[in-house]
Amino acid sequence: MNKYFLLIACLQLWSLITPVNPASTWGPLIFIFAVSATKEAWDDYNRYISDKQANEKNVWVVKKGIKTRIQAQDIRVGDIVWLRENDEVPCDLVLLGTSESQGVCFLETAALDGETDLKTRVIPPPCAGLTPDLLHKIKGVIECPCPDKDIRRFDANLRLFPPFIDNDLCPLTIKNTLLQSCYLRNTEWACGVAVYTGNETKLGMTRGLPEPKLTAVDAMIDKLTGAIFLFQLVVVVILGVAGNVWKSSEARKKWYVQYPKEGPWYDFIVIPLRFELLCSIMIPISIKVSLDLVKSLYAKFIDWDLHMYDEKSDTPAHAANTGINEDLGQVEYILTDKTGTLTENMMVFRRCCINGVCYGNESGDALKDSDLARAIANKVPEVVKFLTVMAICNTVVPIKSASGSISYKSQSQDEDALVNAASCLHMVLTSKTGNFLDMNFNGLVLRYEILDTLEFTSDRKCMSVVVRDCQNGRIMLLSKGADEAIFPCISSEQQVRPVVEAVEHFAQLGLRTLCLAWRDLKEDEYRDWSIMYKEASSSLIDREWKVAEVCQQLEHNLELLGATAIEDRLQDGVPETIETLRKAGINFWMLTGDKQNTAIQIALLCNFISPEPEGQLLLIQGKNLDEVSRSLERVLLTMRISSTEHKDVAFIVDGWTLEIILKHHYEAFTDLAMLSRTAICCRVTPSQKAQLVELLKACDYRTLAIGDGGNDVRMIQEAHIGVGISGREGLQAARAADFSIGKFRFLKRLILVHGRYSYNRTAFLSQYSFYKSLLICFIQIFFSFVSGVSGTSLFNSFSLMAYNVFYTSVPVLMSVLDKDLSERTVMQHPQILFYCQAGRLLNPSTFAGWFGRSLFHAAVVFLVTIHAYSNEKSEMEELSMVALSGCIWLQAFVITLETNSFTILQHAAIWGNLIAFYVINFIVSTIPWAGMYTIMFRVCKQPAYWLTMLLLMQAIIILGMGPITALKYFRYTYRSSAINILQQLERSQPNTHSNPNLEAPIKNMEREVSPLSVTHPKSSKASVYEPLLCESPSTKRAAGVAAFDFLQASPSRLSIIYSRSKNN
Repeated sequence: MNKYFLLIACLQLWSLITPVNPASTWGPLIFIFAVSATKEAWDDYNRYISDKQANEKNVWVVKKGIKTRIQAQDIRVGDIVWLRENDEVPCDLVLLGTSESQGVCFLETAALDGETDLKTRVIPPPCAGLTPDLLHKIKGVIECPCPDKDIRRFDANLRLFPPFIDNDLCPLTIKNTLLQSCYLRNTEWACGVAVYTGNETKLGMTRGLPEPKLTAVDAMIDKLTGAIFLFQLVVVVILGVAGNVWKSSEARKKWYVQYPKEGPWYDFIVIPLRFELLCSIMIPISIKVSLDLVKSLYAKFIDWDLHMYDEKSDTPAHAANTGINEDLGQVEYILTDKTGTLTENMMVFRRCCINGVCYGNESGDALKDSDLARAIANKVPEVVKFLTVMAICNTVVPIKSASGSISYKSQSQDEDALVNAASCLHMVLTSKTGNFLDMNFNGLVLRYEILDTLEFTSDRKCMSVVVRDCQNGRIMLLSKGADEAIFPCISSEQQVRPVVEAVEHFAQLGLRTLCLAWRDLKEDEYRDWSIMYKEASSSLIDREWKVAEVCQQLEHNLELLGATAIEDRLQDGVPETIETLRKAGINFWMLTGDKQNTAIQIALLCNFISPEPEGQLLLIQGKNLDEVSRSLERVLLTMRISSTEHKDVAFIVDGWTLEIILKHHYEAFTDLAMLSRTAICCRVTPSQKAQLVELLKACDYRTLAIGDGGNDVRMIQEAHIGVGISGREGLQAARAADFSIGKFRFLKRLILVHGRYSYNRTAFLSQYSFYKSLLICFIQIFFSFVSGVSGTSLFNSFSLMAYNVFYTSVPVLMSVLDKDLSERTVMQHPQILFYCQAGRLLNPSTFAGWFGRSLFHAAVVFLVTIHAYSNEKSEMEELSMVALSGCIWLQAFVITLETNSFTILQHAAIWGNLIAFYVINFIVSTIPWAGMYTIMFRVCKQPAYWLTMLLLMQAIIILGMGPITALKYFRYTYRSSAINILQQLERSQPNTHSNPNLEAPIKNMEREVSPLSVTHPKSSKASVYEPLLCESPSTKRAAGVAAFDFLQASPSRLSIIYSRSKNN
């Protein structure tokens, strides 16, 4: 659009064709560019100041064995950087030494990933025991990959030169790094070698502006702008041809028109180009600035909303993306994470199953189970092994205070719950020093050496540690993970059915389950495997895949010890929020990494689904491609049949099955997605979450993704709208999102109040911007028919420049305060969101209404002005001022008619704008070079002007506003929509919370917007648009209706996994 206006401005520099002073276009264009440039310059300046402060910080480095103090911007790759406690890390470092004897340091990474818990970083084994003096002299080589922005991965190798070590190769991971912008905490000093500096650090690689998101409203405005441009070209061609014909046939006959007998070769394009410049104001030059301004205000309304402030965590709502607020009002699908999003992410150890015996079933708390306490006191071997795995198989760091009490720092809430539970059960993790850890079990001190850690990944879904018992020298593999990852690795000789049944029972209670396993390793077996593991860990290419492959060679023939069950409670208000948003026609998909039964129970608790017979839950499953294909086909057929029975159906699928479906049956799954209002996808990876969002976007649905952790970032960024919850997993999701909130329940207000108001206001503002530009343009076109179709402008340059930028902008900007219904009413009747989802306020039909209104109003203003001054001896400038005054008065009446709720600011803007119009024109009329010298003084002295204004106001009220007002009154009184009835209720009974008369209109509204069903998939619907002010039963979009209640018993995924592992 900017290129279009720049082209028009350049054409106006051609004096032969421009009908007005070029300042009429250049002025607003320069103003708009200046506003945008000033905003960008201010942002750039703030970034410059921030970068300058960071770059000029003084740091200690070692260069050629000499310790010197330099500025951070002078650090080079290979320099050894020394940090003290609370120092900010100036670049990406590989840790070489710390003040702690165990070779660890603690890092605050909140500025990098938003996670508030301190992270533990360890020095590479070759650097263990090096003194500060030796660290000054250390030499070696680090092989590292090209810079990337993955803050959770660093695949590199370290090779120290003799005499420090015998040139041995040591793999490096992210745990051996200190990344830029992190802070050193609880550690006296640390040093590391710089590997990435400047913009090549991981933080520097993640910087940059995110890809802009195009809202549905912006897309519609672009289409309408294109339509206006085509209409403009048609008008230009017609008037250009007519002008040339009149010029050739009539103009040369007029003695007062001094056209030369022969013009230049390009004479035939002069008049069409004049009309192009004259009609260029059809596309309002101020619309972009106006929309950007009001959208920024919408974002501030979200930031200022105290109803979305979470006092417990001191977290306000925040709109990071100010350009997509109106899309909140058109959301059709919400894809949500479970843990930390629907739940509190506060893990509490509740139950466990050890060697087939369940504990905590009676009391609901295994920590208070007397049988378990007796087993621990008797040192039952299976129980001791179980507690040992709970205490050792983790990444928890014990912290001993001055008083001697022990607390734990963990990056996982599950691990924290398990280690604290083990501590309560007398298996206390007391310390970790380097590769050694100490535990206290009933007064007995146990010491273990950690040989290797097989880390958890979203693909492996388990973690293991290889440890050596320092008491007897035994080597053991301790594993914990999801049941689907552990069960296939269990020895075929072991009976696992009791544990399988226990896991199913725990999952049905909505508890999170983890399975624990154990295996003794022979020295030779471990030695051979360790060589392969070290080789895989040292690979710079596909390291993660190679490590996972080697881990599989060790994780087999395990002894299943049992399972743990951890409770993660629902957040307050989650069921009510989901139920309300369902009534608003919004569909929900749950995407979680938890197991199937746990996901189902949480879905039941939070109103995703309800028990049978109200609904039905279909399971998509299979062990291979053929079985998955048949299962998908059956579910798809059932979904289609159920639609004819008016029974809602949902489906559930796991990540393993989903991978097959997305690869081989993408189109069939797309059909299923369009038919289903609810889906539960369990055991899915972050990449699969993003794929599902992409699939729904491809179906032309407006999607919203909400999550709280780093594994939700890809899903959040892929969706049309990303919402992050500032939870216990940190701020990584909140920082990557367009909006951030403290709790899930605030999503209801974010969508129903802020989303709906933003859509309504933006729809009005955008169409009104076109209306006021078309109004002045049509008057220009009408004037051309009485001026020889010559392309002469009725209005002077200043009036055209000020019309869009000043005279008509302020009143319409006050629409940001307009509310058709109160917030309380909107929250109580969420069904009215259907109108926003259906695009009822901004579509080609409503725009056609505004287009017709501008044409009709232009005709009224022009005809009244021309006829009133037909017998007056006046200059054209005086006539133009009369017409312009009529336009300004008309704008005041239109804004007044379209405003639903008035405030002092709105009254001041509407009527103060009229006063400002006269004041500005009186001032400009005193300036000789403004082109309006004394015009306003002469006009206002004429009785004809005030008589014409009186006649114009009567014509505006009777002819201009009369039909619209009558139509509004008829619809409001005799064909009331649900919104109209709610408005009547608010005005007649402001304190009433409900009205029985609303039931029928709301049901009619639900029928109007065609519920999402098999017979009406969105992709096959014809787009039907309503006319201006119409609330007839037509719609653009599909939306769901009644609350979703169903569930049918389905085979357990656990039994499938168990049978699969046995078959193998």
